Amino acid sequence: MNFCRLFIDRPVATTLMSIAIFMAGFICYPLLPVATMPDMTTTAIMVVATQPGADPQQMATSVTTPLERRLGSIADLESIESDTNAGQAQIFLEFSSSRNIDGALRDTQAALRAARADLPTGTMDADPQAFKMDGSGFPVYLMSLTGDQKTQAELYDIANIRIKPLLAEVKGVGRVEVVGSTNPAVRVELNPGPLYKWGIGFEDVRTALASANAFTPKGFIDSNGQRMMLSTNDQAINASQYRDLIVGYRNNFYPVRLSDIATISDSVQDVYQTSYINGHRAVTLVVTAQPHANTVAIVDGINANLAHLRDALPADVNLVVGLDTSRSIRASLADARLTLVLSVVLVVLVILLFFRKMITTLIPAITVPIALSGTLAAMAAFNFTLDVLSLMSLTIAVGFVVDDAIVVLENIARHMEEGKDRYEASLIGASEIGFTVLSISASLVAVFIPLLFLPGSAGSIMFEFCMTMISAIVISMWLSLTLTPMMCAHLLEIDHGEESRKGILGHIAFVTETSLDWTLKQYGRSMHWCLRHPVLMGLTLPLSFVVLVGSVVLMPKEFIPSQDMSLLAGRIKGDATMSFQEIDRRLREVGAITQTDPDVTSTTIFSDDKNSGEVYIHLKEKEERASAEVILDRIRKRLPDEPGADISFWSVGGSSQGGSSSKNTGSYRYVLRGDNVADLFGYLPTLLSALRASGKLVNVSSTTEGQSVAAYITVHRDTEARYGITPQLIQNVLYDSYGQAIVSTIHLPTTEHRVVMVLAPQYRMDPEMLRQVWISTAAGTAAGGVASNLIRVRSDASTSANSFTSLATTSIQNSLANQISGNSSNGSAVSSSTETMIPLTNVASVLWKPQPLDITHRGSYYSANISFDLATGVSYNDAVDLIKQTMQTTHAPDGVLGDFTGTAGDTRKLMINGGLAFLAAIAVMYIVLGILYESLIHPITILSTLPSAGIGAVLGLWVAGESFSIIAMIGIILLTGIVKKNAILVIDFAIHAERIEKLSPKDAIFKASITRFRPILMTSLAAALGAVPLIISNGYGAEMRRPLGVSILGGMVVSQLLTLYTTPIVYLWMDAIGMRSKRLCYWLLGLVRRHSGTEPSARQV
Repeated sequence: MNFCRLFIDRPVATTLMSIAIFMAGFICYPLLPVATMPDMTTTAIMVVATQPGADPQQMATSVTTPLERRLGSIADLESIESDTNAGQAQIFLEFSSSRNIDGALRDTQAALRAARADLPTGTMDADPQAFKMDGSGFPVYLMSLTGDQKTQAELYDIANIRIKPLLAEVKGVGRVEVVGSTNPAVRVELNPGPLYKWGIGFEDVRTALASANAFTPKGFIDSNGQRMMLSTNDQAINASQYRDLIVGYRNNFYPVRLSDIATISDSVQDVYQTSYINGHRAVTLVVTAQPHANTVAIVDGINANLAHLRDALPADVNLVVGLDTSRSIRASLADARLTLVLSVVLVVLVILLFFRKMITTLIPAITVPIALSGTLAAMAAFNFTLDVLSLMSLTIAVGFVVDDAIVVLENIARHMEEGKDRYEASLIGASEIGFTVLSISASLVAVFIPLLFLPGSAGSIMFEFCMTMISAIVISMWLSLTLTPMMCAHLLEIDHGEESRKGILGHIAFVTETSLDWTLKQYGRSMHWCLRHPVLMGLTLPLSFVVLVGSVVLMPKEFIPSQDMSLLAGRIKGDATMSFQEIDRRLREVGAITQTDPDVTSTTIFSDDKNSGEVYIHLKEKEERASAEVILDRIRKRLPDEPGADISFWSVGGSSQGGSSSKNTGSYRYVLRGDNVADLFGYLPTLLSALRASGKLVNVSSTTEGQSVAAYITVHRDTEARYGITPQLIQNVLYDSYGQAIVSTIHLPTTEHRVVMVLAPQYRMDPEMLRQVWISTAAGTAAGGVASNLIRVRSDASTSANSFTSLATTSIQNSLANQISGNSSNGSAVSSSTETMIPLTNVASVLWKPQPLDITHRGSYYSANISFDLATGVSYNDAVDLIKQTMQTTHAPDGVLGDFTGTAGDTRKLMINGGLAFLAAIAVMYIVLGILYESLIHPITILSTLPSAGIGAVLGLWVAGESFSIIAMIGIILLTGIVKKNAILVIDFAIHAERIEKLSPKDAIFKASITRFRPILMTSLAAALGAVPLIISNGYGAEMRRPLGVSILGGMVVSQLLTLYTTPIVYLWMDAIGMRSKRLCYWLLGLVRRHSGTEPSARQV
């Protein structure tokens, strides 16, 4: 039965079916979400815990480690990583890709609730919070508020109350963070001199401040059938209301007010935060995406509310967008769409050039929009996005789509030239070529099947690309066996010589036809020579394989080509001795430098860390400026060469920024880990220095680099016990002095403000003031319940036996006095008598010790993250070798190991998994071809074309200066399909000629090569020209598209020059091997039969 007859005889049904395919894609196209790349984000959750005033070691021990123990038991957790610094811990949880993010978040929140019993009480700012996040943590949107007439506290309130909730409601938003300021607060900055003078302890002040806010229910009065609620002015809500607060009485009548011992101001909870946009002080909202969220959809949601947001702002507050990552994504997709259109136009021109008639050109050309539209419908069914990679696959699919139709059309036209009418030629030609088209499509699909199962980020990219290509191939095959034969049967016209030579197009067609005839004759002559010298041509196959392997090993490699997306990012990290004020000055200086660059449109800088800050730079449109690398070089040259801070800048492109932590400053990330923290952090500076000195890596930095100086206070427990002082009391006093302690909450209708108690800056910033901290024994127990109202102890207290006796006697007197008269500081809001003030140095010693600025964990090990970028001309392999050699030459301690993560880890996995997948693809192709041809030999002939395709692609990448990346790998995979298709066209015809026309193998393969030369040239030229727009494109995303176009064009040129000659040679070799193998099998079979006494029949032989 002729399958194609059904559609040839029913043109209306076939036409409507094709229209339905086109309409499906037309409807689905606007519904496809837009993105820059396929979803490569991991299912990740970030946990944030804060404990103001805690040093990194204490934070890691008391907060991070207990949380990690609880979180580590969550199901499907693949990795856990933490970054702990002063006062804050961030824990990154990465789950398997199959894990539902909402379920993972619920499990995380349950683990956090269970961990509350393990965490410190009273000193944590809030319960640990969990947020959905994508793998990089890079913001998708930055929005800043400025206002010369507003304080930072007022701007924070506007951002936190009016804008943040609206942004958080946008679908896909994972976290909205307000930086540059913190919650408004009344700051009480204590002066230790008056405290000592009046004998008032820090805990007395804390109690007085807490008692100033008694925002509790008061009840109601029922009178005469009316209920009246009770309310009081029980809250002090601003600094002016706190200044006259009485914290104690002295001499029974003299009030000591808060303003006597402290400076009170309306300020913010944490003064160690800052933000600027274009040089103006600001409060910035940082929007990050959830895992698998769509950036463009998020920004569209924000923009839909933008007018709303502006209307909600006071007139003297400005809203400025500092970063919008969707702009470059949209521009990149626009360029990709233009590239697709150019490819279609070029392919149609190729068809017109060969067939010369418009109606004949229309037959294969009409399959292009229908097949592409059907592919869009398939993409919607698979929940794919319309991104750079999917548009690249559609661009390349143009050549595949039109190839099948050209092959069918050319075969039908050949029969018409032999004298058959359109209907008969369509029936015979379509039936004759149908199996070939099926073989080509099946083998092409077989190429992509193993690649669907690649793990990790490479798997996310390959799955979308391969499924898109498979959809296009299947739809193309269907159209070439249904629509194309039907249109040929009713519309096809063949050229009759003189008619086609009229006009300019006719002359061009005549020249083309003449050139093609001449080329075909020359090919025939050269083919005769090659068939007479098969060994010489056959040697090109192993030579091609050797050159291919050597080139892939030696050429530079990367995971994804870096793109110029008009975004730059930077990070400033100060050393251990740098103050927040100095970091703020450096940030403003860097911001001024970047803002004066002519290609910069906006600069947003902020710091929510005491010794580091972040910079985000938005550039002009790509066509209006220099390249991002040139701008980076300009900025780096203008940066001040000042010691004490490490300033790194990089271009935000397609590569992951090193993994889960947004603190990484490079695309590549190497993680050291070890179970001995001293060995790990002791060795880290040595390795960093050696890597920087090599000159092969740039932006080398580490989140755990450098150590701060910590004041280590050693409590003398015997002495403190004699004074009635406990470690808890010392901790309370130190936290009250230096921890920015939140002592009270002010409840307002729409928000909450804090009351913060701390030493005044002039005392807090002087380390020597630790020696002048006094401890009041009025709260000598951990609960503050025992006090001494009588003793005055000098700072040089004697330790003689008489002093001990006196101290014991007086302690008894104090105990009796407290029992009789009550304790003036055991919770009372007002201190009524002078208390015993004991210097801290009487009960403790102050030592200065080094301490890491950050403590990171990876799994159960201490770790140190090293981020870097590659210098010009340095490959990924060079970086791997450099780090390995450096660790050997610098004698890394035993137990300190390292591995690559982020982009570097993906690159290494790509080389391994990609190679295995390619071998699996070859195996699948062999199996499919063997089944189709019922042969073990001829699939090898077809697969022999693969080395020539690979060497052409690799040499093309070498010449163009491109690296070997996952995009280049896709190009090579596509090439194997294109070149293999050409081999199938020749071999399928040769087998048919041997079996049906009874030609010798040599004559059959020669006739096949000559007969199929025209369609091979047409399909190859269509595929090559379809790749040209990818190469010449210079807009957004061109860095991603160019390697694909270069590899395909280079591979097509080299492979066509080789396979047109090597395929016939291999065919004859394989045919000879097949015949000899068959004779050998028959001989062995006969030998077995004779040995068993049974002679084979003539039919069996």
